[in-house]
Amino acid sequence: MTYAITQTCCNDATCVAVCPVNCIRPTPREREFGSTEMLHIDPATCIDCGACADACPVDAIFPVDSLSPAQAGYAAVNAAYFADRAPLEAEAAPGPNFHSWGAPTFDRSLPSDFAPLRVAVVGTGPAGMYAAEDLLLHTNAEVTLVDRLPVAGGLVRYGVAPDHPSTKKVGDTFARFHTHPRVRLRLGVEVGRDVTAEELAAHHDAVVYAVGASADRRLAVPGEDLPGSVPATAFVSWYNAHPETAPDAIDLTGAERVVVVGNGNVALDVARILVRDPEELAATDVADHALAALRGSRVREVVLLGRRGPEDAAYTASELRALTHLSGVRLVVDDHDPRIGAAIDGAAPGGKAALLRDVVRETVDWTRPPGPDRRIVLRFHSAPVALTGEDAVRGARVTEGPGEREIPAGLVLRAVGYRGVPVPGLPFDEATCTVPHERGRVAGMPGTYVVGWIKRGPSGGIGANRTCAAETVGTLLADAVAGALPAPSGSAWAFRRLVRGRAEVVGARGLAAIDRAERAEGRATGRPRVKLTTVAALVATARRPRARLRRPD
Repeated sequence: MTYAITQTCCNDATCVAVCPVNCIRPTPREREFGSTEMLHIDPATCIDCGACADACPVDAIFPVDSLSPAQAGYAAVNAAYFADRAPLEAEAAPGPNFHSWGAPTFDRSLPSDFAPLRVAVVGTGPAGMYAAEDLLLHTNAEVTLVDRLPVAGGLVRYGVAPDHPSTKKVGDTFARFHTHPRVRLRLGVEVGRDVTAEELAAHHDAVVYAVGASADRRLAVPGEDLPGSVPATAFVSWYNAHPETAPDAIDLTGAERVVVVGNGNVALDVARILVRDPEELAATDVADHALAALRGSRVREVVLLGRRGPEDAAYTASELRALTHLSGVRLVVDDHDPRIGAAIDGAAPGGKAALLRDVVRETVDWTRPPGPDRRIVLRFHSAPVALTGEDAVRGARVTEGPGEREIPAGLVLRAVGYRGVPVPGLPFDEATCTVPHERGRVAGMPGTYVVGWIKRGPSGGIGANRTCAAETVGTLLADAVAGALPAPSGSAWAFRRLVRGRAEVVGARGLAAIDRAERAEGRATGRPRVKLTTVAALVATARRPRARLRRPD
């Protein structure tokens, strides 16, 4: 028996580090690692030890003979990856290991007599937490975690779809660092509003910004700003109970067909949530207001627009496979262009287009309303030209061959990507929507660093932030050893006093209180948690009297 890596792989390579026989690839030392959609286990080499499954932070690894019907195909996916690849070179090694290991390296560490660094990490999503983890595990640094929201989690809490509970488990891995003895939480503190970048730098040896890419990209077509034209970022925040998104931000009443512009993973997420049986979502941490709206929704059809062909789709193969197993939902390819069928039929095995060979193809008649069954329509070679309607969106005019076609719709979701926004006090590249840097070091600002999407742009999933953080932390520590970090003028205590005088700061005790309250409400309703939906509710819950912990915030 062998193990297989499945859909929810986060690509952070924790499994690679524990495998005793080097059967998981690509490894972080291979060029392909940075671009692969998921990792794979070689069935010919796997010894069934289960170490990778135990280490996986998102429960993506299972024995092949226990895979569910929806995941069974991943046994072949893992095996196919190794069909034309040579095994990694390995030499016989003395001792208990099954293969030889490289010499240990400590490229992200400080000399043993080095004074502890005080490092602020701005942002508590995956990028920030991987950076904090790296600092805590490899050095004696003291880390201040800063976030503009009064609760930690970032993308894991407010970006991962509620019907992906395994992916959300990576948050539990990060959460263990919230109470680390060398960590202080300063949640509810926004750089530029409550504290300046200069003040933050003055109280720390270094500052790492992990603020992500929170804005949406524009379509730049007529009608984009009509009511009923909504960025997918807002829709995701709405169903994930983001405290800055109002419960009535999304109106599903009257919409039978929804057009989603884009075909990346976010587009597939929103399409899946719109047509999935609401009772299946009722056992997740989906926002109560979103669940109520979805229960009353008349949406039966979601159309995903892709500017290019199926061979160039932006979604990952694993997310597409998940759509083919969605209960009660038909997946259809709109066969309006001869290039679509040709690409699917001529695709090489394992390619994205090849995954659509068993999907129904039909030329959709857009003059007719959606049928009674729920379905998702993939429409390739179709770009938006304009959103139509007078007082609200009534449809999308899209390209069709040499001409155009209007697709009636009651709601249009724009899922064409995220973009970073400027951080007050930091340089910003308007072309790339990132902070200019060299291996994570912010240009012209000694002691200031970036990690994650604000560093490299909105690309890569959760696990990609681990290698990104390793590079930034390595640069930071090299600067520390070289004496290139400015000495802080303020103490940790002075920073605590500064921010508490300006903001409703939530610390470790407050975050624990929020977590207890949400989980308790979830237990009462058979759900993992029920999220608090406003900043005021989060702060009030954090302030409730409770037993004193062993140490202050």
